[in-house]
Amino acid sequence: MGLTNILKSAAVVLRTWTASSGSPCGSVTAGRPLTQLVTRSLSVRSHENFTSQSVRQYAQAVRKKQEFQSQLQDLSPSMLKPEYASVPLAHTVEDVVKKLLTLELASHSEKLHLKKEQLVAKVRRDENDRSSPEVKIAILTAQIRNFQEHLQKHPKDKANKRWMLMRIDQRSKMLKVLRRTHYDAFEKVCQELGISYTFPPEYYRRATRRWLAKKALCIKVFKEVQKQKAEQRNKMKQSLSQEKTETSSTSPPDAQGTAI
Repeated sequence: MGLTNILKSAAVVLRTWTASSGSPCGSVTAGRPLTQLVTRSLSVRSHENFTSQSVRQYAQAVRKKQEFQSQLQDLSPSMLKPEYASVPLAHTVEDVVKKLLTLELASHSEKLHLKKEQLVAKVRRDENDRSSPEVKIAILTAQIRNFQEHLQKHPKDKANKRWMLMRIDQRSKMLKVLRRTHYDAFEKVCQELGISYTFPPEYYRRATRRWLAKKALCIKVFKEVQKQKAEQRNKMKQSLSQEKTETSSTSPPDAQGTAI
C-alpha cells in the first residue's frame, strides 16, 4: 500500500508539472528542478506512511491476560465418577477402562455436576436434603463460578453474563432471607462456600437539575402548607378562648356559685 501511494503521488507531480510548463523537457518549474520536486514528494509520502504505520503498530496498549483459577482444579483426574464410586470392580479393571470410569476423560458437565454435589454435601441438613435454601445456594454458587470462568475466556458473551447476573440476584435474595430467619445456617453457608456477603446499597438517585428543581418546589409547598395549618390552629385557639371568655362574662352570678 505504501509503494502504490508513492507512485500515485509521483504521477500527480508529473502531470501538474507538464500542465504548467507545457513541455515534458523543461528543467525548471517555479525556480526548482523536476528531480527536486519528485524526490521531495516521495520523501514526504514515505515519512507519512512510516508515521502512520508506526502509530498503528505501537500505539495500542497490550492487554495482559489475568490468570483465573478454576473451581474444577481440585478434582483429580484419578477420581472415579459418582455412579462408579461404590462399585468394587472399578478399582481392579485395566487402565484403558479405568480412564472411562474416572474424570480423566470426563466432560465439563460431568465435572461440574460432581462439584455441585461436593458443595451440596458441605451445607445440606441431612443426606436426603435437596430442597433447603442452603442446597439451592450451593448449586447457584457452582453455576455462578462456572459462568465467571467462561466470561474470563469469552468476555463478549452477553447472554452468559446476563444468566450469571440473574443467578447472582437470585442467590443474594436467598441469602438475605436465610440471614433474617436462620443466622447460624447463614454463617455456615458463607464459611463453607467461601461467599462474602455484602449489604445491598441504599437507594440512590442521580441529582439532575430537573429533580433538584422539583425537590425544591416540593419543599417550598410543604412549608407553605405547614404555615397555613399553623395559622389555622392559632385562629381556632383564639376563637375558643374568646368563646370561653364570653360565656364566663354572660353567665348569671348565681350560676357562678358552688352548691354544697
